[in-house]
Amino acid sequence: MTSNFTRFALAGLMTLGLGSAGESVTAADGSGLLQTLERGLWQLRATGGGSGAAASQLCLGDPKMLAQIQHGSANCTHTLVESSANAVTISYSCNGTGQGLTTIRKETGRLVQIKSQGIRNGAPFSFSVEGRRAGTC
Repeated sequence: MTSNFTRFALAGLMTLGLGSAGESVTAADGSGLLQTLERGLWQLRATGGGSGAAASQLCLGDPKMLAQIQHGSANCTHTLVESSANAVTISYSCNGTGQGLTTIRKETGRLVQIKSQGIRNGAPFSFSVEGRRAGTC
């Protein structure tokens, strides 16, 4: 009975990315989905009935930065939560500034849908954006 409980508890911890089976996105993102995105200037536009906020731009060198849009270039740790052929969900934590959970769905190497929520500087955030490669930077 105790060994079944222990296996269940360990499986739960690994699912949350707290066990040794949790993958670092810097080591691998499962499908390699993020590495298939084109580098360059990306334009991000609010989706899902947003207030029509102006688009923002991001010079994308490292695709994992799309997982932490609200935390910019902060030094964050990333953990793969789920990966499929066309989507990846990443949990990240930025020491002292917050954390988030982001799902990136790839439509093409130049077009992605991003949903993210978390805490930044003590305040919650939640957003959906479309990311589209706009050129070089």
